[in-house]
Amino acid sequence: MAQQDRALRTRAALIASAAEVFDQHGYPLASLATISSRAGVSNGALHFHFPSKASLADAVGTSADRRLAKITGRDAGPLPGGSLQLLIDATHELVRGFGDDPVLRVGFSVARSVQASSPPAAGPRRHWKAWVEETLHQAAGEGTVAPGVPAQAVAGTVVATTLGLGALGGRNGSWRSPGTVTRLWELLLPGLVTGGVRGKLVTTGTTAGHR
Repeated sequence: MAQQDRALRTRAALIASAAEVFDQHGYPLASLATISSRAGVSNGALHFHFPSKASLADAVGTSADRRLAKITGRDAGPLPGGSLQLLIDATHELVRGFGDDPVLRVGFSVARSVQASSPPAAGPRRHWKAWVEETLHQAAGEGTVAPGVPAQAVAGTVVATTLGLGALGGRNGSWRSPGTVTRLWELLLPGLVTGGVRGKLVTTGTTAGHR
């Protein structure tokens, strides 16, 4: 059991190190020696867990998917704004995660283009898009989305904006600020929601600082 725990810790350290090195140097220039050194393990230990740099990138993408699942896995249950508030909260958490978590950030960028074992349709980008579309359809079913609003077009705007904020934040961290996400929703909501719903929605998110 102790040996298994050590192996899991080593694997996690290598994934975290790979994300940091991919983030700082880019996937093509990232070296396995740098990754293993930063993780505090030998090159041999790295190759025991990951036979190639591509397999490491694949593992970063899979880890990012798990972290995304935690962000999108809440139940809208008691939220006054229902699924739409859930979506607002998730956009805040995702953009905040892009700033705080290299694994999540790289899983959506570098690792997505080099994943070796995942099918082309897999990966956090595709899962985020699908979840946003599904959540907006649920919101429409709850009566919070105004009739005639094209949910798929709105989903495309939300996905493109959140991923864009994640990318722009690499050069200027202010793009990943809560205020930027709040302004997105302040612009979208007037044309998106039915009358009376706007006052129930918290554009600053309801989970800031709690997760």
